[in-house]
Amino acid sequence: MSIEQYQDTFIQNNFADRIGGANYGKDTNIYKFEKIKRAKASAKKDFPDIELIDMGVGEPDEMADAGIVAKLAEEAAKEENRGYADNGIADFKEAAAKYLKDVFNVDGIDPVTEVLHSIGSKPALAMLPSAFINPGDITIMTIPGYPVLGTHTKYLGGQVYNVELKKENNFLPDLSSIPEDIAIKAKLLYLNYPNNPTGASATPEFFADVVAWAKKYNVVVIHDAPYAALTYDGLKPLSFLSVPGAKDVGVELHSLSKSYNMTGWRIGFVAGNPLIVKAFGDVKDNNDSGQFIAIQKAAAYGLAHPEITEAIAAKYSRRHNLLVDALNSLGFTAKKPKGSFFMYVEAPKGVKGGRRFESGEDFSQYLIREKLISTVPWDDAGAFVRFSVTFIAKGEEEELRVISEIKRRLSDVEFEF
Repeated sequence: MSIEQYQDTFIQNNFADRIGGANYGKDTNIYKFEKIKRAKASAKKDFPDIELIDMGVGEPDEMADAGIVAKLAEEAAKEENRGYADNGIADFKEAAAKYLKDVFNVDGIDPVTEVLHSIGSKPALAMLPSAFINPGDITIMTIPGYPVLGTHTKYLGGQVYNVELKKENNFLPDLSSIPEDIAIKAKLLYLNYPNNPTGASATPEFFADVVAWAKKYNVVVIHDAPYAALTYDGLKPLSFLSVPGAKDVGVELHSLSKSYNMTGWRIGFVAGNPLIVKAFGDVKDNNDSGQFIAIQKAAAYGLAHPEITEAIAAKYSRRHNLLVDALNSLGFTAKKPKGSFFMYVEAPKGVKGGRRFESGEDFSQYLIREKLISTVPWDDAGAFVRFSVTFIAKGEEEELRVISEIKRRLSDVEFEF
């Protein structure tokens, strides 16, 4: 039977309201990333001989370090690593605690009670609301941003309150703008720095304000930090946990996906408040049976070699420099981020003497369909597009070619801002 035929059976009426209930699958709205996918397919069909430059994918363009790969092969061949990992192995937890100390100067993390591995950060974000959210409870999210914690809050009958990240506040949330009644009722506050999609970085002063605010209102802080070690131009990697009092109010999520080119390996960790870590472990124990031990041991090897991330960061820094110069020469106001591999740029109002752009999505669709340059639009707090410097390019000469080609394609029009 086809999906349409099954939609006339009892199955259609049995879906939970959280995913649409009896209307599941009948929604005709086309979501942002599906629109991008369709636009890319259309552009490739219309211009089969022109390279599509993908600046939208938030995924590293290279393989994991050879030492990490070799460690995986070595450990995968050992019989003792074949079984369930459950809530993780001591080797990985100890490596994570040492990594926080060596890279972020975070003291006093107990690998036994204050660290747990996760099968990437996304599942951890999905599970954490189960430890806190009852129907009617509130999670405070920042927008634009990564929605998983909010999605699962809603699945559990909770509510989401959004705080906009605005350019005039350096894309940091204005905690004072949160209404008193929301702050009092909230249970979780989600933060993500360096930020996706804005590329903005937090400061110790901001994190100190977060700690004070969380203590005032008894709110648990979930800091999602997959880009924390990817910093540029002398900026030291900053952990929320390095700020006094942070461990009293929350946890931090780290991932090897972006900082070690290990997206498909699905390995990360949650660290911080021991009671939150314990609760996460209890929920996790009922969701998965742990990541393959050989992957945990290979990841521990990576965490012990932060110079791997430093080399990756140097590449992204170089690419950011090239992209900033190219975009600004065309009239954009692009600014190099201090962290992450994302560059968040205000969309132009239109093309001089030509079409207008009503939103970031309008501009993004124009770039894909007419210039074969793929970006991701964000219109949650102003019209912006996100460029990612994870585009495919082998070596500096190829990087320069790609950026030069972007500049060439956009030089035949004059944008209005």
